[in-house]
Amino acid sequence: MPLKINYGIEGVKNMKIKNKKLFSLLSLFVLFVLSLETLSACQKAKVAQKNVTLANWSQLIVEQTNLLAEEKRGFFKEKGIDLKIIPGKGGQDALKNMLADKADVALSDPGAVYSALAQGEDLVILYTVYPQNVFNVITKDEKIQSPKDLKGKKIGIYSRASGTYQNLLVLLHQAGISEKDVELLEVGISNFGPLLQGHVDATAATDTALASAKNAGLTDAKIFNVKDSLNIPSDFFVMKRSTYEKNKELYKNFVKAYEKSAQWMMDHPDEAVEVAADKAIDGQDKTLDRKIIDLRNKSSLSNDGKLGEMDKDLIQKGADAYYQLGLIKNKLDMNKFIISIED
Repeated sequence: MPLKINYGIEGVKNMKIKNKKLFSLLSLFVLFVLSLETLSACQKAKVAQKNVTLANWSQLIVEQTNLLAEEKRGFFKEKGIDLKIIPGKGGQDALKNMLADKADVALSDPGAVYSALAQGEDLVILYTVYPQNVFNVITKDEKIQSPKDLKGKKIGIYSRASGTYQNLLVLLHQAGISEKDVELLEVGISNFGPLLQGHVDATAATDTALASAKNAGLTDAKIFNVKDSLNIPSDFFVMKRSTYEKNKELYKNFVKAYEKSAQWMMDHPDEAVEVAADKAIDGQDKTLDRKIIDLRNKSSLSNDGKLGEMDKDLIQKGADAYYQLGLIKNKLDMNKFIISIED
């Protein structure tokens, strides 16, 4: 015969009481989890209200696709930052916009930064955006075989507020030439148009601009890379010390968000090409976009393969060289102006 169990009246009552207690405990647990999720959502919403404005050296172009991806990827929003970007006409222009309180942070070249510091501005460098020097001077004139042959020639630059101008001066000075020995023509962002049309003898540009020019038909060009004379970084994130001191965590998070966006562009270059084609003002040719993205990814890494590496010795070497070449009037101790986001 099968075994029969008789719980009796008291047994049934005890089971009901235990079930009620278990149900109550489960209900409390569910409420606790929901409250944590609600609290987390509220905290995120609260943090997301902080604004940071970046003064860029140009409009957003293919080489800055990681910034163009913010709308879709939200690298800065994840860190509680509502990022706004204002365009400029060179690194010095970006720096001026920041110094005029039109922006919190500037994306600017070392030459502009050294110049501002030598004039007494109290700035801090947060991050090395491009540790590799990407500037160059290009010519099709067969008589120009070295930088010293640029003497007496007409040279195109983006603007006198740009890194092309600052880095051209370095190249000229290293060759024993000054700005007075050449004729400069400000040609805007389309550096190579006047060169291809024969309006200038040479043009000061970058690696990505050179890639675009080759894509447009530039051949048999002689290239003088500034890094062969002085391989200092191409761009920094820089800001007023007083602004940084008011909210250190906010600007450290800004740097971390940017670094994550740069890593994304390295890890997902094909996706970056699609973003560039959709968002960048110069992103019409996907094959060229990929070449530009690959170049900028390469320049974003130090010789040790690290993103944003703050090589204090190299940054100091650049400042010393600018002083020795007469490009700035005062010597600089760059240790006073470099901030580590790990501090």
